[in-house]
Amino acid sequence: MRVLYDTNVLVAAIVQAHAMHSRALPWLRRARADEVDLVVSSHTLAELYAVLTTLPTRPRIVPGTAWRLIHENIESCARVVALSPSDYAAVIKTAAELGLTGGAVYDAIIAKVAEKAGVERLLTFDGDDFRRVWPSGTKIISEP
Repeated sequence: MRVLYDTNVLVAAIVQAHAMHSRALPWLRRARADEVDLVVSSHTLAELYAVLTTLPTRPRIVPGTAWRLIHENIESCARVVALSPSDYAAVIKTAAELGLTGGAVYDAIIAKVAEKAGVERLLTFDGDDFRRVWPSGTKIISEP
């Protein structure tokens, strides 16, 4: 099964102190064991790095550690999917048609990657946000 993991699921899986760690970690373990095909947006890699390096954890996650966590836990087992310029244009057009504003466009980018990759599930802790930006994907959006 091809599963796209949202950034918030990856953060929760990687950071042991995260409130949702126990729910997300089994999904990362499944991906690392090749039980599911992990798909991530190329945008997610940058977002994951940004979040990891700014989390108010003790000790802080320094840039080198953030890169190592991403490389060892995500890049080593994931299919990273990027959008083309025309894909981005389509995302923005759809966002405008849906009346979306602000940061919702980032969820729309991830949803477009899910659509482009033909995933069978989009795993997120923000299901309502994804249903809003990707109404046609409602049936495959789920929470860990």
